[in-house]
Amino acid sequence: MKTLRRAYAVLAMVLLAGCASTPSAVYDYSKLKAENPLSILVLPPLNESLEVNASYSFLSQVTYPLAESGYYVFPVAMVNDLFKHNGMTEPGEIHAVPMEKLREIFAADAVVYLKITEYGTSYKVLSSETRVTAQARLVSLKTGEELWQGSATASTAEQQGSSSDVLAMLLIAVIDQVANTLSNKGHEVGGITSARLLHAGGPNRLLYGPRSQQQEP
Repeated sequence: MKTLRRAYAVLAMVLLAGCASTPSAVYDYSKLKAENPLSILVLPPLNESLEVNASYSFLSQVTYPLAESGYYVFPVAMVNDLFKHNGMTEPGEIHAVPMEKLREIFAADAVVYLKITEYGTSYKVLSSETRVTAQARLVSLKTGEELWQGSATASTAEQQGSSSDVLAMLLIAVIDQVANTLSNKGHEVGGITSARLLHAGGPNRLLYGPRSQQQEP
């Protein structure tokens, strides 16, 4: 387990360096620093993609980056079961639960609202790409104020090489599309997106939590 956690930490650092976009301004962390939340509740993501399983596939991978960043994260399976027992199965209706109620039930310091805008494999003439894009908002359950927000993207296209052979490119694209579909490549790419989105460290990213040994500047 320790080896796995070390490997994940190293992987996360590498993934952070592969951020798809360059921050245009320094993020204002004043509210997050003042609140300094310890415990975080993560709600099932809203899903704007065409993949019906995207929400819970992505949700299953959000605990690690937050926990590795120094936060206590409520087990997503337990949270999901609690909502089901209360007749709520859709992310939309769960996101509509009043913050006062979430605070009363879970006694968490903050809640993460997630939204998936892209998830899955698309086929183009000369390429096939599996792409996952997600957004996150960290909101205080004490004050209702937004403490942090961010977005991240990961894609198999980041690892694809170039070729001047059009027929070879067409063949690779078809093979990639079939392989990505059979192996549920979206889940793997979603894990990279999750690490980029929710692991602390780096410009405009989430700050390290109270349990982390990392020190923020």
